[in-house]
Formats: sequence, C-alpha cells, structure tokens
Amino acid sequence: MKYYFSMLLTLCCLLSPSANASQTCGAECQLPQIHAYFKALDKVSQSGSSEQDVDDFLGLLHPNVNYIHLEYGANFDRVNWRSAFIRNIARGAYQQPKEQRVLNYIVGKNHVAVEYAHGSIQPDGQWQQEQPLLVLFGFTDGKISLVKELW
Repeated sequence: MKYYFSMLLTLCCLLSPSANASQTCGAECQLPQIHAYFKALDKVSQSGSSEQDVDDFLGLLHPNVNYIHLEYGANFDRVNWRSAFIRNIARGAYQQPKEQRVLNYIVGKNHVAVEYAHGSIQPDGQWQQEQPLLVLFGFTDGKISLVKELW
C-alpha cells in the first residue's frame, strides 16, 4: 500500500505544472538523489570504507550542505561532516554490514520527508528491516543542501 501511495504522490508532483514551476529540482530529480545518497552512505558506513568513499558521498551534495541530527546535537557543514566521517572510520566505528532503504516519502516544495530504515540481508536473501526513522532533505540549486535527521 505504501508503494502505491508513493507512486501516486510522485505522479501527482510530476504531472502538476504548479508543483514543479517554482522548484529547480522536482520529484523527478529529488528522489533519485535521495536513493543515491543512501547508497553512497551505505558504502561509507561499511567496514573498510575510505576517505575517497566519504568524498564520493559528499560530492553528491550541494557545496553548502548542512547536516543536522537533533538527537545527537550534530550541526555540521560539509567540512565538519567530512571530518566526523573520517574520525569514525579511523576509530573503526563502521563494522556492521547494514543497508538503508527508503520506505516512504512525502514531496514538498524543495523538501522531501523520507521514512527509511536500516536493515541487513538475511541468509535467505531477505532484507530484515529495523525500526523506521525520519529524515528531511532540503534542495537548493537542484542538489541536496539539507539533511535533517529527526530521530
């Protein structure tokens, strides 16, 4: 059911001239960027990730990206966010083979609210979802410029 809701919402946004008229980047370019964000973040978060993986991840984002995590008190610009990733890699923080997946989303003006979850692939090939989480993405000049974790 969530899939059909998501597809309907996407179609409405894509077909409505007023929905995209004031946006540099509508749902048709926001959603692929969000999926690429999670894929690149998964690569950074794996054991054996490198500074190049971090740079590749950050390269997907607007130069003035801001990362906010309310629960952890994080408020990073691109430089500080990169430093935090590098510190985590150096201390061996990324050891669990997890995969993040988008479960649902709501497209707004220059923003997309995303319900996602971490999970792992089970021996039978099934993805086992953990607790759903919420993140808000903002877009500037057609690129992700805000990542605000709300969990």
